[in-house]
Amino acid sequence: MASEPNLTELGEFLKARRAELTPSDIGLSEGTRPRRVAGLRRDEVAILAAISTAHYTRLEQGRTTASSPVLGTLAQVLRLDQEQRAQLFRLAGTDAHRSHYRRARQKVQPQLRRVLNDLTETPAIVLGRRTDILAWNTLAAALVTDFAKIPEKQRTYIRLLFTDPTMRQLYPDWENVARTAVALLQVEAARTPGDPRMSALVGELSTRDERFRHWWVAAQAVAGRGVGTKHLNHPVIGTLTLDWDTLTCAADPEQHLIIWTAEPGSPSDHGLRILASWSADRRDPEKKD
Repeated sequence: MASEPNLTELGEFLKARRAELTPSDIGLSEGTRPRRVAGLRRDEVAILAAISTAHYTRLEQGRTTASSPVLGTLAQVLRLDQEQRAQLFRLAGTDAHRSHYRRARQKVQPQLRRVLNDLTETPAIVLGRRTDILAWNTLAAALVTDFAKIPEKQRTYIRLLFTDPTMRQLYPDWENVARTAVALLQVEAARTPGDPRMSALVGELSTRDERFRHWWVAAQAVAGRGVGTKHLNHPVIGTLTLDWDTLTCAADPEQHLIIWTAEPGSPSDHGLRILASWSADRRDPEKKD
């Protein structure tokens, strides 16, 4: 049952447990410079819990409590056993049995699937929560990567940006693309605190890429952008300049159709047509000219 929170003891409990852990305990690099504090830093705990450092700092200072999903995530990050987990929830005045965060796995909306199938000369993908890649058309696979070869649970656009070397070659301005993706992901994380899949994604990328970890800590909330221009260096077609646009599904506002187009008659427009023909030939090796 829920009880009155004891914020001072909650903060002391979190600080004590943080001091007991080392970066290697949670998969982070120890780094080369001496650490100023024993154990983990506040920002490291916040990173893996997918909450802001400011929010976590207020928790340790005894100035606020946290929701059940956030407490559940912190229990995982701090490697609490069952007894410690129960104590964490008791100090927060929260029912531990309400900490389970459930969201059904997204499936692409049928109408978006039909739109994808009809777009034969326009690359397009459907992104869901956490930039999960829910669906794509043939030209998008030819433009970016063969999404079908990526296991479904790893089929996330921001993960590809940081873990697939070909993505760094595809985007000449990769750093700007990646930093924008981090900032947008942080906005979503703030909107859905306690989402375990978000925490797992942030934790994975934080341990695998130092730049992600640094940018996640330093990222500032940004307004959602639904349009823009991207420059690509495709291994077959060469340099492309494509405008991208976002269409949000009314049936599920967390699903977004992303399309790439080129200025009609431009070299990039010609390149997309060549790529569409090339990808069609790959699908049908018996096709005759």
